[in-house]
Amino acid sequence: MYGKIIITVEIAGEFGETLPSQIALREVNDPDNQRLLELHLDKGEASAIALAMGISDSKLILDDAKAREIARQLGLTYTGTLGVVVSAKLRGIIPSIKPILNKMSQAGFWLSEEMEAQALALARE
Repeated sequence: MYGKIIITVEIAGEFGETLPSQIALREVNDPDNQRLLELHLDKGEASAIALAMGISDSKLILDDAKAREIARQLGLTYTGTLGVVVSAKLRGIIPSIKPILNKMSQAGFWLSEEMEAQALALARE
């Protein structure tokens, strides 16, 4: 679905497990950008945005509203976790998003009823 998945050391630390082989680690090109972003965001989101600033045609996966707004202001392309799940359904990679939404909820991912309904509609479920 995505050609290459690249994350920062900060994001890998938040993941807390061994990374799958299809995920590559990369340092941020401009640490000053990351430090400036950290004035407004946590290290993971700040590092993701700073990394994307140095990679042309990148697409960020961001769920935090503040991070998404900053990415938008910087002209970066982004989606959220729900966007990834809906896209996987529409591309035929997964048969249904409902079981995944249930697992996300069980794992503590907050999802309003409106957001869930919208995702189900977009996924044609």
